[in-house]
Amino acid sequence: MMDSLYAYRSPLHNSPPQPGDPLGAPLSRRVVLVILDGLRLDTSLKPELMPNLNHLREVGAWASMHSQPPSFSQPGYATLLTGAWPEINDSPVINLDFEQIYPFTQDNIFSAAKRAGLHTAVAAFNWFGALIPNSAVDESFYTPLEDHAGDLQVIGAVQPWLQSSEYQFILIHLDQMDYAGHHEGGPLDPRWDAAAQRVDDLLGKIVTQLDLSQDAILVVSDHGHIDQGGHGGQDPIVLIEPFVLAGCGVKPGRYGDVQMVDVAPTLAALLGSNLPASTQGRVLTEMLKLPQMNDEIIQKAYEKQQTLLLNAYRQSILPENARGNTIAVIRQERLSQERISRALPSLFFLMLPISYFLWKRRLFSINLLVGAVFFILLFNFKFILIDGMGYSLSSMEGIEQAIHYFGMNCALMLLMASLLVAWRIKLFNHPPTEVAIIVMELILLLLCLLSWPALFSYFLNGWKFTWHLPEFNTVMVGFMSTIQMIFVSVMGITLAGIYALLVFLAQKIITHQK
Repeated sequence: MMDSLYAYRSPLHNSPPQPGDPLGAPLSRRVVLVILDGLRLDTSLKPELMPNLNHLREVGAWASMHSQPPSFSQPGYATLLTGAWPEINDSPVINLDFEQIYPFTQDNIFSAAKRAGLHTAVAAFNWFGALIPNSAVDESFYTPLEDHAGDLQVIGAVQPWLQSSEYQFILIHLDQMDYAGHHEGGPLDPRWDAAAQRVDDLLGKIVTQLDLSQDAILVVSDHGHIDQGGHGGQDPIVLIEPFVLAGCGVKPGRYGDVQMVDVAPTLAALLGSNLPASTQGRVLTEMLKLPQMNDEIIQKAYEKQQTLLLNAYRQSILPENARGNTIAVIRQERLSQERISRALPSLFFLMLPISYFLWKRRLFSINLLVGAVFFILLFNFKFILIDGMGYSLSSMEGIEQAIHYFGMNCALMLLMASLLVAWRIKLFNHPPTEVAIIVMELILLLLCLLSWPALFSYFLNGWKFTWHLPEFNTVMVGFMSTIQMIFVSVMGITLAGIYALLVFLAQKIITHQK
């Protein structure tokens, strides 16, 4: 399951839609896109921490921006620059090591700017150098550092670009907020606020190099962080980001919520380039000072681009019998077909252990059920309320860390649940063989309960993801339940043997004493 997420490629990977025509004359002399990596919306709204960003809010257009899981950086960057959600933008959906990253296969704002004859520049963390096609960038600086030192290098690189008029589109990526989220305690730690202040100071240096009567600046984030630091999952706090647009061609004001996929097409309108061909967003025309002619061109270009995208998606997903006229409907058609084929095996494996207990009708069934439910309640109580974890990729630092955590806690909770059952049924009064069977039946019943979320996730999403991304709430609960099942199975066999041996030895001692 996890391997398929790491290896996932868009259904448009080999058949991207073709770019359309430019949208008309640029609205600004140059456009600067600033990505403040990992910045939460609530932090960005604090004027005492980020006065420069909030000044841009006062003189510009701003909104709350919403993204979709997975909320990792690489799919976030791709969504911002292609205007397509992670399911079709063909970026890695889980952050890959630098050597494994592949460049965009879908049209993006840099390629669109180059086709429009504009000069482009990037100063960012080195992942951007692997994602953005080199042919679309005229000047670049990439740093391997993620902290304040790396951001200072980035600012040093962009200073001459900002002072000249050579580049019409510049991307500046500052990474230390994300570093603070991962390595300095997260948003509840004072070091997070200190990082926000430093980033805002650097943003102020960028703004002082711009003439907002001729230039435009857009400040966004790629994701947020949970309170203890971390992102990647479907947690609401990591899926809402700041959106602040100011300068030439912009209508100031507080606007309603926008989508992350709206960034690339809005940049295209400011630059006068074509809409990125795979964009699922729209130009935020309500925020822009558009001539009537540009407004009409944008509308026609948008309708054409959406038609080409729909046709490309239809050919990739259901080329022969798709009836829907939107991506969402076509996607649901194929999902429904696959779910029908998964319904019967899901039901079979759901009913198999239930049938066993109905057939056995054991006297101990209620006690076994108490023990199994006790395990689940205790595990989740510690997982959520004590350890502050969640059924989300945001809480997982890595697969190895997750396996270690689940292994240790499954062992502890299984021991406590088995001791509860042993006390309730006076386990040491039974023959050793029967003791082993009782413990194994406890394990079987526990596996039955743990299998329900896993089977439900299998029914909804399948085990592997080859053309669509899963519904992350259900798939993460199913994935973590499956990890628990593996540990419970292995530990349960061992525990049954230990209990049987202890009962055997205890009964031997008692017999000998008599």
